[in-house]
Amino acid sequence: MFCGDYVQGTIFPAPNFNPVADAQMLAGALQGFGCDKDTLVAVLTQRSTAQRLTIAEAYQSVLGRDLIGDLREKLSDHFKDVMVGLMYPPPSYDAHELWHAMKGAGTEENCLIDILASRTNGEIFQMREAYYLQYGSNLQEDIYSETSGHFRDTLMNLVQGTREEGYTDPAMAAQDAMVLWEACQQKTGEHKTMLQMILCNKSYQQLWLVFQEFQNISGQDIVDAINECYDGYFQELLVAIVLCVRDKPAYFAYRLYSAIHNFASGHYEKALLAICAGDAEDY
Repeated sequence: MFCGDYVQGTIFPAPNFNPVADAQMLAGALQGFGCDKDTLVAVLTQRSTAQRLTIAEAYQSVLGRDLIGDLREKLSDHFKDVMVGLMYPPPSYDAHELWHAMKGAGTEENCLIDILASRTNGEIFQMREAYYLQYGSNLQEDIYSETSGHFRDTLMNLVQGTREEGYTDPAMAAQDAMVLWEACQQKTGEHKTMLQMILCNKSYQQLWLVFQEFQNISGQDIVDAINECYDGYFQELLVAIVLCVRDKPAYFAYRLYSAIHNFASGHYEKALLAICAGDAEDY
């Protein structure tokens, strides 16, 4: 399957969907001293985003209560974070994660990488709108103020949401591959800029050709070359872009594996929440 094709996720709309019945089940699960977590998981993880939002509306209409408010009140710790996260539309959840990644004690760079390296132009546009509506702040300005260097430049490029779509030019792919190879050899500021411009602006289909040409020119995989030539969050962001171009579900599988096996990092729980509470329909 070509990397730019649509990839079906693991969550499908539930058949014979009854939002009122689901709302009543959730209300029952949230009653009493101990919550029925199994019921919460069974309902909320087996409904699509649109269905979960409809359940929240039915919950408000039938019970006169806010479902997200009840989840926040009755649940705790990371289970609460996941259940509440499932109730956000994807753009709102992305905005929520980005805000907290930048406004807490220190910046959670990996959260910025996971979201901005993997979203389409349309998703980025909706994310920026949601960010402003929810927090009254400009996403681009916040990214600029909270990051620095070529890492910031690359994020700022991605958040514009202006990547070419569907365009391919085999002749240009060979030229771009040579630019990438030179950028991995020279590593000057100008070469870093050219590197991120190609990775952030060329279409996924075009980059697929570029990566093939890079292999032909250098005898090396583009990910291996980036890892050898660069370091820090700039290197991690570039690699994330390449991996998302090739296979976005595989990238998130890799991130899940890394998060689970890197307890010492202190950020594994946040990474798991950001990935798991994101809508699996999109991947």
